[in-house]
Amino acid sequence: MRTSIPLILLCFGIFYVSRQVSAGDSPNVVVIMADDLGYQDLGCYGHPEIKTPVLDQLAKTGVRLTSFYCGATVCTPSRMALMTGAYPPRLGWTKGVVGYMINTRQGLSPQALTMAEVFKSAGYATCISGKWHLGDAEPFRPHRQGFDRTYYTNKSNNQTTQLWRGDEVAEDPFDNRRLTAQFTREAIRFIDKHHREPFFLYVPYTAPHFPVEAHPDFEGHSTFGVYGDVVEELDARIGSVLGKLEEKDLTKKTIVVFLSDNGPQPGEQALANPYRGMKWDALEGGTRVPCIVSWPGVLPAGRESDALIAAIDLLPTLSKVCGVDLHELTQNIPHMDGVDVWDTLLGKHESEHPRKDLMYWHGSKGFQAIRVGDWKLFPEAKNAKLPGGSEGPALFHLKKDPSETVNLASQYPDRVKQMQALAKQQLDAIMGQKISLGESLP
Repeated sequence: MRTSIPLILLCFGIFYVSRQVSAGDSPNVVVIMADDLGYQDLGCYGHPEIKTPVLDQLAKTGVRLTSFYCGATVCTPSRMALMTGAYPPRLGWTKGVVGYMINTRQGLSPQALTMAEVFKSAGYATCISGKWHLGDAEPFRPHRQGFDRTYYTNKSNNQTTQLWRGDEVAEDPFDNRRLTAQFTREAIRFIDKHHREPFFLYVPYTAPHFPVEAHPDFEGHSTFGVYGDVVEELDARIGSVLGKLEEKDLTKKTIVVFLSDNGPQPGEQALANPYRGMKWDALEGGTRVPCIVSWPGVLPAGRESDALIAAIDLLPTLSKVCGVDLHELTQNIPHMDGVDVWDTLLGKHESEHPRKDLMYWHGSKGFQAIRVGDWKLFPEAKNAKLPGGSEGPALFHLKKDPSETVNLASQYPDRVKQMQALAKQQLDAIMGQKISLGESLP
């Protein structure tokens, strides 16, 4: 009898998910993204001073991921990956962000299938309240990429002074100190309006991207300076969104995902310990970020997972659990590199984790590294920024050496060759099945 209890609970969990979807009562999805938040910048990820009680509690009600990777190490390609489930080069990205290295007349191609379009096709109301950064020109704006309701900055808060709704400028200039509050209010209004139907809400905050400026109500709030003030406000505002879900009795009917778009901006106070590296580079600190996934009553509470999971996995995973048939939607679009990791989130140990490897992208130089299991290879050691420099490849064992300081390439030449071959195979496949960036005529 003792061994049958976990099986009964597991079957009940599977039945619960399938019952919700088949009954036409699909879960809502809320994806909240911070901008440039470091791996260690939350209390539940070990920050010594910044207080984040809301996100710490979210982790207690769900799954905290410790080997989660953003889609790329800078804003635009990271958002491309999240929205499409594809590596950014499949979408024509080679370097930079819109407004810096990418012309403002370019953006995510309308040919791509976005997360918003996927949920919209399933009858979900869709909303973005936050930073878009996937194209300024009309064809690339969020209301033409699947979002019914839009309130957004088209680029980072250091690149623009404008807030938009659809094709209209809603505010110019905005007050950078108040953006987090404004995006939160818009998100809450959307929940109020659509709480009786399934909805997809995407809240990509601009905080704590530079310029880091505290809201007047939070100035001096943290013992970690202005950066701490901004992160603690972010936590509190997320609490308001979650509070609205609770008020509408939607907490147990909503999947909430929290993540960061990439690691810390150089020169800021953000922390990525114990990992080395920052935004733009392919070291762990630039690409391994906090991620929490919560669905009370379905996902196990307080679970921690070190499984290799990436932002590109969220689209196929969320689609699957919400009963959306991606196969029907993806006939004529770029290959999807993400995999369904729902069984891993559930903690189904008898199921083999589907992600075995991951490609890493430098913000301006493209491919730089590949991870297979606990091993990470830089085909060119110079990109690993080892003290004193190095020639040839650099191989690290991330479990034993999370700061990527001990190059084991000379000790494992066969492993290096295997990983080099796999990287080449994947790069060739990407180049063979990709589209160009969208281009708008002047």
